[in-house]
Amino acid sequence: MRPVKRSDFLIKPFLKRNNYRAFYQIIATIIPIIFIWFIIYQIINFPLSLLAKGFLLIPITCILTLFSSRTFSLMHDCGHNSLFTKRKFNRIFGFLLGLVNGIPQKSWSIDHAFHHRNNGNWEIYKGPIDVLSLEDYNSLSNREQIFYRLSRNWIMLFPGGFYYLVLKPRLGLIIITFNFIKDIVKETLIKIKNRNLFELLTINSRVKPPFSDYGDNFSELFELIVNNIVVIIGWIYMCKWFGLIFFLSFYSLVLTLSAAILICVFFVQHNYKNAYAKKTKNWDIVDGAILGSSNLDIPNWLNWFLADISFHSIHHLSERIPNYNLRACHKANIHLLHQAKFLNLRDFPNCFKYIIWDNKNEKLIPIS
Repeated sequence: MRPVKRSDFLIKPFLKRNNYRAFYQIIATIIPIIFIWFIIYQIINFPLSLLAKGFLLIPITCILTLFSSRTFSLMHDCGHNSLFTKRKFNRIFGFLLGLVNGIPQKSWSIDHAFHHRNNGNWEIYKGPIDVLSLEDYNSLSNREQIFYRLSRNWIMLFPGGFYYLVLKPRLGLIIITFNFIKDIVKETLIKIKNRNLFELLTINSRVKPPFSDYGDNFSELFELIVNNIVVIIGWIYMCKWFGLIFFLSFYSLVLTLSAAILICVFFVQHNYKNAYAKKTKNWDIVDGAILGSSNLDIPNWLNWFLADISFHSIHHLSERIPNYNLRACHKANIHLLHQAKFLNLRDFPNCFKYIIWDNKNEKLIPIS
């Protein structure tokens, strides 16, 4: 059987983007979120017992978490310039959607694009949790191996989710700002010591990003700053409306659960038994898309909240396909996906065993 080529797939008819569908998707996501927050306000101010309020807030939390996940998924499409017809619309609405979950869209999308360019090449891209090679893992001490296993356990989805959406963008700005000021002060003292006073007007300090996906250049840094300013102002307003303790705890819970869902989905779509895991010299981008990306057999209602990212092989084959065309494109090419991996919800726990890359045999393996 000859290898499947990209030209074998019917892609072009599904690349067409539609601004009306894009606007509708955003409205159908943001309006319910606003409505849900008004319901939450009514619940916490209604004369009910704490137990009754807590009981009512449980389903509200679940629904808001799912809408938060959908917001992130639509932001993801904007990052690929696939939601709207024009790049400027994708940039504007990507930035606005990022505000809902407190994440700078531009920096995130640039980092995510790196994943798409190297999917299946585990020598370059180590997956969402920085998987170690078997050689590197065996070189660790017993204590380090235990820490590695614990840090990659599925339970870490929750503290990891909290860090990813709530803390990381804020810490990124704080550390970048600190490094920037430190460099200015250091360079200034050197020039004063060397009596190069006139050169103080031309300080060329360099921003040193603490994370690979934040602040790599001044354009990203600018968006990081604006995102944080708007998000923090929004948090202050919401704290005045709902109360400091309630809003911060409830909002953090929603973002934690939402990020946990997204990280989990991203993980199982690339870490599983027999996943395509080549070295650079043996890697092929089409095989990486088809064999290195699992497709999820999940309920349609859950697919809606994930913006049909379940059809992941097709998405990796062409990230410019808008989410509202992914399902149709997947069905049109299903006969070419016989080697692709398909997972259901019961398969998810088993995926978290595959956290070691056997670089000699070019496959992901579980830790014995």
